[in-house]
Amino acid sequence: MHETDHDDQDEISKSRRKRDLQDLKKLGQALLDFSDDALRQLMLPDVLLDALHTARKIHSNGARKRHMQYIGKLMKDIDVAPLRQAIESRNRQHDTQSREFHLLETLREQLLADGDSALPAVLAHFPHADRQHLRKLVRQARKEHDSRQPPRASRLLFRYLRELQEQPDYM
Repeated sequence: MHETDHDDQDEISKSRRKRDLQDLKKLGQALLDFSDDALRQLMLPDVLLDALHTARKIHSNGARKRHMQYIGKLMKDIDVAPLRQAIESRNRQHDTQSREFHLLETLREQLLADGDSALPAVLAHFPHADRQHLRKLVRQARKEHDSRQPPRASRLLFRYLRELQEQPDYM
């Protein structure tokens, strides 16, 4: 009788198995956003790779849900720690890129709104920026805005700021 009590404690509850399968399905769903090359780098079994490729082609909601169940079942047999790490790394990279993009948008808007008085803030972020080129782009963009022309210079200004950000000496 004592041994059966111990065996019951080792057995995983049905609710726990369902939660684990849900987690694996969510992980599989996140893997669908990866490119084919990125999936190959994760060294996934061929069966799982094929299932992920097939899942991308399924558009019916019910069929997709069943197929995600299948992907979750396949993932029970592999170590998912590297997959979680790859997804987290990808999410961090996306967050960083979003933050940098929003910074550039903010700096451009400050330059367009405030003109030369916003230059010190931009130069604080990009000390190697060409001040004269920046001023020229800002003047052109403001002139275009005032005359209701397409925002060509504003786009050029954003592109120049992005080039500055992509330089290796940027913070």
